[in-house]
Amino acid sequence: MTDKAGLLAILVALGAGWGLTTPLIKIAVSTGYGHFGLVFWQLALGAALLGGILVARGRLPRLTPGTMTFCTMIAVLGTIVPNSASYRSAVELPGGIMAIVISTVPMFAFPIALSLGMDRFSALRFAGLALGLAGVALIALPEASLPDPAMAPWLLVALVAPFCYAVEGNVVARWGTWGMGPVQVLFGASLIGAFLALPLALATGQAFVPAFPPGPADAALLAIGVIHATVYATYVWLVGRAGSVFAAQVSYLVTGFGVVWSMVLLGERYAFWIWLALALMLAGIALVQPRRSVPLAPPAPAVQGALRADDGTT
Repeated sequence: MTDKAGLLAILVALGAGWGLTTPLIKIAVSTGYGHFGLVFWQLALGAALLGGILVARGRLPRLTPGTMTFCTMIAVLGTIVPNSASYRSAVELPGGIMAIVISTVPMFAFPIALSLGMDRFSALRFAGLALGLAGVALIALPEASLPDPAMAPWLLVALVAPFCYAVEGNVVARWGTWGMGPVQVLFGASLIGAFLALPLALATGQAFVPAFPPGPADAALLAIGVIHATVYATYVWLVGRAGSVFAAQVSYLVTGFGVVWSMVLLGERYAFWIWLALALMLAGIALVQPRRSVPLAPPAPAVQGALRADDGTT
């Protein structure tokens, strides 16, 4: 296997792994676990796994008021708010719809970047934004798109997640990461986020202890935490090895695999309008995503902003 073929195989594996988390989220909420409880355990597991990696490499981040404030922002915008919205809307929406909706991150990121003066207007990329919005409209408007028209309002809840990721990515791209690498930031955000999510879970009665031996929902939650930490660390390595433009192509794979995994594991089937919406979304991503060394938006919810691969993990 050539080096290029090997990198491509890794890219496909990343897309398949991140895409798998879409139906796993559906399974995790299937037994009534609340979103704050699920977010807490996902963050706690991620902190444990990423902390182990950083301890082994001797690269734990320095705790200063600045780094802690930054990691708190990443925890809130990158996990607590968007994942809570994703878990809650996953109760109401099919997994494939969730996979398509999360691909709107670049659609939100482009106008935010324009408002921050970080990008220039482009008619071609505006056309990509329009295609993405048309894809959302195709899901929400035709009666045949969703299994139940009453699901349409939950699309707005699901869109909270890509909006948060877009804001987060632009904030990081504009003001940096306080000298921390992406794995360090993700560890700090996971650790702080777990401490923030726990009282929310307790106050809302959503705290729980995963069952052992684990049932389907508990196993899905464990798998989500392991996949997010493992795939994200691999993504960081791939950025350093092949460049961020190549690695960012995982965006398309995550959406496609999310739909396919939902069909395989959840038995979902979709109307023609959903497939057309998926095609419009992917075309929109291709037009909106800038052709430069640092992608405008993260390729998946697990990627906490447009973080740089500069922490020595490559």
